[in-house]
Amino acid sequence: MTKDTTKDRMGRLLALLTPRQRLGDLRELDLAILQIQGIRGIIFDLDNTLIPWDSHCMPPEIIQWLQEVKKKGFAMAIVSNNRKKRVAAFAGPQQMHYVSRAYKPSGGGFLRAAASMGLEPAAIAVVGDQLLTDVLGGNRLRMYTVWVAPLPAKVLIGSRIIRRLECEIVKKICERGWM
Repeated sequence: MTKDTTKDRMGRLLALLTPRQRLGDLRELDLAILQIQGIRGIIFDLDNTLIPWDSHCMPPEIIQWLQEVKKKGFAMAIVSNNRKKRVAAFAGPQQMHYVSRAYKPSGGGFLRAAASMGLEPAAIAVVGDQLLTDVLGGNRLRMYTVWVAPLPAKVLIGSRIIRRLECEIVKKICERGWM
């Protein structure tokens, strides 16, 4: 393998890990910009995006914000790698479609959510806190990806390792001027 081929592969991988938007808080998501982009549905990650990983209830300000998203005409779904009981407990009260055990970044969960909303992937935004699951999975399907800062919560050892890896990826993406 030549050095140029390795650079090309690295560039393609970094492109797949680069979100269209980066936000400090989920509620900073500009719905008008999404509508201009032709986005009609939003797939949300659950843990550390909508709620802290160790939470058992959705904060009232997030519930209110999701109601605003719905009023603006967006279809919504949750796609999570977590188990069905947990995901359904949060999606049900918000009347959101959901896919549990999605095995992100695999595309199957995203495509099932798209089908449940009756939308093509190009009309969907994916909003999540992880580059290696949410952003990678959404970008592979050419969805509009939004990377949000993770909500504060107790962090598992596996998540700490992923966050360190993400920091290195972000450095490489920033070196290219993509973020």
